[in-house]
Amino acid sequence: MPYPYSIDEINKRVKDNAKGFADECEAIYNRKVMEAAASIRERTELSRVVFMSGPSGSGKTTTAQKICDAIRSLGVYAHTISLDRYYFEQDPETAPRTVDGDYDLESPFCLDLALLNEHFHELEKGREVTVPHFNFKIQKRDATKAMPLKLGEDEIVIFEGIHALNDMLTDEHPDAFKLYISARSDIVSENVVCFKRTWTRLLRRVVRDSFFRGADAGVTFNMWENVRDGEKKYISPFKYKADLLFDSSMAYEVPIMKQYAARALENIPEGIKRYEELRAVYPALMEFDKMDSAVVPKDSILREFIGGGIYEQ
Repeated sequence: MPYPYSIDEINKRVKDNAKGFADECEAIYNRKVMEAAASIRERTELSRVVFMSGPSGSGKTTTAQKICDAIRSLGVYAHTISLDRYYFEQDPETAPRTVDGDYDLESPFCLDLALLNEHFHELEKGREVTVPHFNFKIQKRDATKAMPLKLGEDEIVIFEGIHALNDMLTDEHPDAFKLYISARSDIVSENVVCFKRTWTRLLRRVVRDSFFRGADAGVTFNMWENVRDGEKKYISPFKYKADLLFDSSMAYEVPIMKQYAARALENIPEGIKRYEELRAVYPALMEFDKMDSAVVPKDSILREFIGGGIYEQ
């Protein structure tokens, strides 16, 4: 498990030199990206397909694109494809459901697993496939946004999504490089955890859902129980089969997220699932000094959540 961050050290660095602190954290992150790219590059002769998995709010989208850039610098062209494109319209009679009877969007059976496995095999053979596109607003595929994909001799593709390490995909492709990403570092005060690593991902989701998905914090909080249950059932059991565990947290990010998430977390509605946990986040967040988001680089993973980045979301 990664070494935890210290809240006292974080607040000291924010006060002393916020820009230098941010730059140092980003440099550490970028070194991890280059190390991941080098490891993937070493495996390209065995497989040209890479699986990247991680729970919601891990920063899979940006990190996959940054790794692609790094791999290109090593002489191999890389594509990145979201597994979300492979969702398909559900039959109400057979759709996976939560204990409350709602559609279970965290289930791997929302994905067209047969088509995914077919595409993995075809891509490995150098054949062209048509990658579908799923429109979540209408819950149907949009053929106008499907795209062709064919791997050249020196090309690979990273498939990223919450189910990318599921046995139903990886068992048929044992040589594919497997990467698991999550915010894996707690924050401590006098060796006691004061801000959980899962709360870092919650902040990311609250901010991202508000900025990019038109969902207020109440919607995110209501979904959090199902998201966490889905992680325990469908994501975490497969993480230790990964070739690389990638910690996507950065020491300076909670002070950045504070300005965007504090108001939403101040008044958690009673009766919501995980109420006691959720109501504990706000007072913990208030212990951090705030940082101006101007110090966040345009290629930072944090831009996936606060906006203003160079990568497509």
